[in-house]
Amino acid sequence: MPELPEVEVCRLGIAPELEGREIRGVTIRAPKLRHEIPRELSGLLPGCLIVAVRRRGKYLLIDCRRDGKSAVEGTLILHLGMSGNLRFVPPELPPGKHDHFDLVLSGTILRFADPRRFGVILWQPGPPAEAERHPLIAVLGIEPLSDAFTVDWLYERISRRGGPIKPILMDGHLVVGIGNIYASESLFRAGISPLRAAGRISRLRYEALVPAIRSTLLDAIAAGGSSIHDYVHSDGGAGCFQIQAGVYDRAGQPCLRCGGVVRQVRQGGRSTYYCAGCQH
Repeated sequence: MPELPEVEVCRLGIAPELEGREIRGVTIRAPKLRHEIPRELSGLLPGCLIVAVRRRGKYLLIDCRRDGKSAVEGTLILHLGMSGNLRFVPPELPPGKHDHFDLVLSGTILRFADPRRFGVILWQPGPPAEAERHPLIAVLGIEPLSDAFTVDWLYERISRRGGPIKPILMDGHLVVGIGNIYASESLFRAGISPLRAAGRISRLRYEALVPAIRSTLLDAIAAGGSSIHDYVHSDGGAGCFQIQAGVYDRAGQPCLRCGGVVRQVRQGGRSTYYCAGCQH
């Protein structure tokens, strides 16, 4: 599933092509993905100006506005789901089997494809701040790249928990966007075992973990994210952070830092990779 870096790379790719542009039309080919796609989008969005393209967690927020007698203001909320992608295509390109939604602009189309149909396309009316109150958005945790994500904040929230640290970091109601790859890599960079209980990690070690999370996510964004299954950029390219990974998907191979053997275990139904030699 695309995580924070992949969604941010997507935002960075589409924002320059969308912001300030007028929506000419909308084509809806699937009545429902994870939720029903609002049919009224076909009438609401044409003539709207795209004001901004934002990200909240793993959601893309496209703020739209149309002034005048038939004024409209609201936010198009998109989630890529398990296998979705957004890409720009020429107007003459016929849709494929899994192309479910088109946002038509002058000379190009932003096309949403989703083979597993687990993505989200919804509409939140009102000014941009209203999107933050949508039920899917309001429950999201803190942004790990924000100034609010500090050592004090993380330590106060999880230092009394008894469960292992890695699944806690992946809880989107606590911190958004730290998926399986990035949790494993952040803990490797911080030298913390993913098996260690959050409550048995000293504050001093949280001082290493918070910047490790930030650097891991920023490095992943710079590398275009991670392409493990279906994820591609808006231009069709693939991310390459997984090639740089220190432990992820390297079970049985030598640790790049200490030469020990990278191990693989299951936590919460997901594979966890770590080096027992340098992660304690």
